[in-house]
Amino acid sequence: MTPIFAIFGLGTTEIILICIVVLVLFGAKKIPEFARSLGKAKREFTEASSEFNNAMHEEANKPKPTAQKIAPPAGDDGLKADAPVRKEEKH
Repeated sequence: MTPIFAIFGLGTTEIILICIVVLVLFGAKKIPEFARSLGKAKREFTEASSEFNNAMHEEANKPKPTAQKIAPPAGDDGLKADAPVRKEEKH
């Protein structure tokens, strides 16, 4: 199993140098705060992603409404009383 830093071609000396530079730039107090905020952001992203996936699964599993045929009232031939009736012309 190769370390992740080996992918970038970084050796032990380079990794130690990078850690020292980060410590000098940000200070010992800012690094834990930065790590904490990264952890919170990751957790919020994971929760939002989980909620989105759950909503998508619920929407996909909802029963789809079927179209229902509604019969006209009894004795109705489907024509409205005020609609003009067309007579067929013979040629």
